[in-house]
Amino acid sequence: MGDLVAALSLAGVGQGDLVGLMVTRDGALAAAMNDAEWAGPAADVAVADAQVRPRWAMWSQETARTLVGQGIRLATGWDIAAVHRLLFGGWRADPAYAWACLHGQRPDQVPVAAGAPDLFSAADDAPDAPALGAAAALEAAGLQLASLTEQGGGRISTARCESTAELLCAELSADGLPVNRAAAERLLAEIIGPRPHGPSDAAAIRAARDARVLRHAPAGAANDLRSPVQVKALLAAAGIDVPDTRAGRLERFREGSPLVAALLEWRKAERIATTYGYSWLDEHLGADGRLRGTWTGSDGAAGRMTASSGLHNMPAVLRQAVLAENGHAFVRADLGQIEPRVLAAVSGDGALAAATTADDMYLPVAAELGVDRPTAKVAMIAAMYGQTTGHGGVAARRMRAAYPVAMGYLDEADRSAQAGQDLRTYGGRLLRMSGGGNEAARGRYGRNAVVQGAAAELFKMWAVTVRARSAPFGARIVLCLHDELLLQVPAARAEEVAGLVGGCLAEASRRWAGRAGGAGSRVRFIADISVAGSWAEAKG
Repeated sequence: MGDLVAALSLAGVGQGDLVGLMVTRDGALAAAMNDAEWAGPAADVAVADAQVRPRWAMWSQETARTLVGQGIRLATGWDIAAVHRLLFGGWRADPAYAWACLHGQRPDQVPVAAGAPDLFSAADDAPDAPALGAAAALEAAGLQLASLTEQGGGRISTARCESTAELLCAELSADGLPVNRAAAERLLAEIIGPRPHGPSDAAAIRAARDARVLRHAPAGAANDLRSPVQVKALLAAAGIDVPDTRAGRLERFREGSPLVAALLEWRKAERIATTYGYSWLDEHLGADGRLRGTWTGSDGAAGRMTASSGLHNMPAVLRQAVLAENGHAFVRADLGQIEPRVLAAVSGDGALAAATTADDMYLPVAAELGVDRPTAKVAMIAAMYGQTTGHGGVAARRMRAAYPVAMGYLDEADRSAQAGQDLRTYGGRLLRMSGGGNEAARGRYGRNAVVQGAAAELFKMWAVTVRARSAPFGARIVLCLHDELLLQVPAARAEEVAGLVGGCLAEASRRWAGRAGGAGSRVRFIADISVAGSWAEAKG
């Protein structure tokens, strides 16, 4: 229907204004702005994004994935599904559901659709709902924006950041993580044995792996290493009586027992063999040397980014196969002591904020508590996770006297969660606490979720800032792992980008923590940043 840039101009759309956008059945793009509509090729959207820079309102990440598949990466967006999860909590966020919730239906009153959400059909779950096209997307985004504006507290900033994080997730899903197949197969051969040729060969390799443990077992002892009951009996026969066979329980016996040492190493190899072996590599590593999974901007709970295909749980030993491609290097950046620093910011505890000026904030905390550093770290973790017994509980009680504002913030979240009252993170994400379950466990979850959720919001603000600032250098984020960013960068620009990533953290933390004012705005955030040719080398 004509030039999209001209259509936006005629409709009075400027930078940052909402424009509905979706993919039509025939693969073209449809846009809606004010009282006008447009349909045309994806290339026109790329031009409009560069020249006008509106904020594209999309039902979900699927639209961004379609565009990325055509080589188009939008600068910003408004992801209705992501903002819905922010406003209403939970995971479900299909268009019909989001539309119904925005029009007054309680989330628990909206039926689950019989099949996959259809962006092109009417939403029968909500009265008088239009076909959920670009115009409806624009209306839905406008309603979300109005709700966030009414709530205040910087929540619009969170919504924009969450939406841009979904754009990043679409790119991560398409780009993948650089993995050298030959290096990966060498590592697998060393850990679990050579690639098997058929079932009988696989059984022989597995038996050989078991034999390295069983050679240390007493004669006649149980020998099924995959049975916790038999492993416990095996250990008892060797004189090691334990209530369970968890690795943490067995670790103290490693030095004195060749059997335990071999068993713990076997478990590492077995995990790789069953979850990260040759079949995993064949399924997820493309011919182009990129390991791909599906990325989402929120886990539906506290809001952490997630990925499939083992990208978030890859064993450390396999990171040696994550190698930068020719002419490139990795820039790795890992936020330091993020959760206690976030607690200082969101609670506004002046004493705890003062501790964050140190590179290692556990040292001033230890001095304040009159304990050593390891005990101070235990105290901080116990406070955030609600540990009340043992060494952690004693240490946490000292925290209450030294940092009453921070502890009061956590205690209030704990009490509210136990009472079944929903919580909101610093950035405004709804954390549902009204379900069933043990009250004490719900309280522990609540006190931790308000910190983890806020940390996830800060991380994503940092990630999307890095995405925007590093793009002109030819850099691409290839992995977001909890509090860690991994970028692949042209080798000649690596040191420059490393400095830029640190600057982006300062910029993002000012925007994120500055909203709180007072002590919270004085919190210092740090990152360990390095340049290397492999992920393992960069991680040190």
